[in-house]
Amino acid sequence: MAVAYGEVTIVVDEQDDLFYTRAALQAHRPAKGCITVHPTPASGSPAALAHDVLYALGKRLAPGPGSADVWLDSVNAAWLAAAAWAVANGVRHVVVPRAHLLTTRRIDQLLAWRKLTEAQLTLLWHKAPHRLPPPLAQVRCVRDPSQFASVVTEPGPTPVHPCFPSAPTGATGPTPTMPGLPPVRPGYAQSVSRVPRPGHVCAGAAATAQLAPATPANAVAPEVTAALAVLAHPLIAGALSVAAFTGGSLGSLRWTRDLDITGDICAIKTHEPGHRRCRLSAIPAWARPQLAGARAFHRLTPQAPENVFGPLLLAEARHLRAHAERLPQDAMSSPGSFLAP
Repeated sequence: MAVAYGEVTIVVDEQDDLFYTRAALQAHRPAKGCITVHPTPASGSPAALAHDVLYALGKRLAPGPGSADVWLDSVNAAWLAAAAWAVANGVRHVVVPRAHLLTTRRIDQLLAWRKLTEAQLTLLWHKAPHRLPPPLAQVRCVRDPSQFASVVTEPGPTPVHPCFPSAPTGATGPTPTMPGLPPVRPGYAQSVSRVPRPGHVCAGAAATAQLAPATPANAVAPEVTAALAVLAHPLIAGALSVAAFTGGSLGSLRWTRDLDITGDICAIKTHEPGHRRCRLSAIPAWARPQLAGARAFHRLTPQAPENVFGPLLLAEARHLRAHAERLPQDAMSSPGSFLAP
């Protein structure tokens, strides 16, 4: 039995048929924009379901109490990170088995996340659909087991892979909106065009690229790129990736704006004090998902400052340093000094 409600579908499996579980497992194809999220049973953590979504997206949390990922204990931060990675990776369909075990609060969180990402959501309900939670009370029931197979294979509403349009040609022109990313906030294009130095405007990455080629990326060891790819915090993953392929300090990211990353995520501009040695660097293919995640996180953050990595280098600096220390040896400059400008 399938229950449809907008972009949400509930598949009712009262007999707990193995067919549905197998189909849900086979639906997990992240490269094709579909993930299967397995809720952790009996977890009391308020952000547990967001952690499960991050895990399905290939992200791994640092273990232990007081770890580098302690920020993920915050429900809002964890769901925002999950939304950013889903948007950056073009997730368009999410399948959740055992959804009947979720509390109403977690169902509310999941539905809010779905609205933010605009992905299709399929919930497997392994019990009779009596007294559905209020958020799902207006659903329509259709009894047809074969319909589930078509539900999990049909394309969702967003692209399989993010498609990034060309970046603006002027330093103060409109900032492009990538498919799948939220619209640019009113006044956003004007605010991000300025580095926080009164009276000074520095051209964005696209405008700079028209004048000079980007500096080629440094070679980065496969074990380092693999470690960076699984970091759960989009800003940490993006910032450490830039430090790895540029060989520069993370302090140079303190003034990075949205328009300092080209629309196709192929180049990034970093600024120096006084803007005398600002640098345009090519972004290697392995780092583009990390920078796409950082940009999505920034755009999804309510009342975000104009600088993409600004909050990270202030409030989250200790987590950034902790993750830098966990990377393979010689991945970047000394973690004790890498925040220096």
